[in-house]
Amino acid sequence: MNSARNTLVASIMSALLVLGAAAPSAGTDRPGAVPSPDAGEQGTVRVLAAADSTAQARDRVAAMSTSEMAASVVMGHIPTSDAAVLADYMTRTRIGGFILMGANIPASEAELRQLTAALTSDDALPPLIAIDQEGGDVSRLPWDGFASAVTLKDQPTEAARDAFAARGALLQRAGIGVNFGVVADVTDDRSMFIYRRALGTTPASAAEHVDAAVVGESGQTLSTLKHFPGHGAAPGDSHAGIPTSTRSKDEWIATDREPFRAGIDAGATLLMFGHLAYPAIDPAPATLSAEWHRIAREELGFTGVAITDDLGMLQASGLDGYQDPVANAVAALAAGNDMVLAVMFSSAETAPRIVEGIAVAVDTGILSRERLEEAAQRVTAARLSLAAAGRGLVPCGDCAPAE
Repeated sequence: MNSARNTLVASIMSALLVLGAAAPSAGTDRPGAVPSPDAGEQGTVRVLAAADSTAQARDRVAAMSTSEMAASVVMGHIPTSDAAVLADYMTRTRIGGFILMGANIPASEAELRQLTAALTSDDALPPLIAIDQEGGDVSRLPWDGFASAVTLKDQPTEAARDAFAARGALLQRAGIGVNFGVVADVTDDRSMFIYRRALGTTPASAAEHVDAAVVGESGQTLSTLKHFPGHGAAPGDSHAGIPTSTRSKDEWIATDREPFRAGIDAGATLLMFGHLAYPAIDPAPATLSAEWHRIAREELGFTGVAITDDLGMLQASGLDGYQDPVANAVAALAAGNDMVLAVMFSSAETAPRIVEGIAVAVDTGILSRERLEEAAQRVTAARLSLAAAGRGLVPCGDCAPAE
């Protein structure tokens, strides 16, 4: 083992000791049925049955090397709208996903469609191309004029369904398969960081609006619920720290859980874990908490893709234990995430470094191969569902790994 590899292993080990992350057992999830939406006016859509998607994902992953599996669970970013540069980046890294930020968005919808096509080097297994398209305060696409949480929280649930149906159609036309757009946090406190972006001010109203938003997007883009387990109870901005809630488990169940449960029941395919701490349940941020992943899987019945919020936000907290992006990624996978997202502080070499670090962690026994296989199967099932519909549509049905 060369010195660089030794240094990488030591760094990962040190960070995991600080974080106390432990990998949950692989293969403990059970499939749950999520109905496929109608194709509607968008024509007949061929969607893989859940069993077929899962079986194909299992076979795909079984044929992957450790490095290929590691690459498949990374969602990266570089800030350019040059289609050739983006195509080269995806071909070189072979990562499983790319998040579009403001710097990636060209002047027109037609140009964006060309750009997303360039990001897709393999139509048989397209990457998860994602975007934060909530509307309103968080809107990457300037031509999205549809209603957002700013007003939807005070309107009937049908308005949320219609707004997100229109937003989903817009993303589908642009070739974007994943929307990080459904904010399932809840708060009635106008001073809270997340207030304007939350779809409801009470657990009941937030749950109803989240359900409607997921149903609206269904069949057009993969819906993502964020920021689990709930930013509305944790004061502060998770882009610059680790917001902390004093709520007990029972208090969480009665409040912040409800919108997430509603969105999961409505068929959301991805669940984004926030850098939020609930010390009464686990002192670690939810992103790095095996307990919060257990709660999502076992108590809420989530079978889709668990993805981190931007891991660069952990670095931005300034806390010593979170300054190594590779160690953060390994810890996040060990805790139960299926995909790691890296944006802040990233360069074109960040994703390859993370991929290498994950592979080394598996080779040295720091991260179990079974945990990586489980994550890769879920992500691959979601990607195959996009391929089944020609990149445009989406329902993954059940992205649980094969037994």
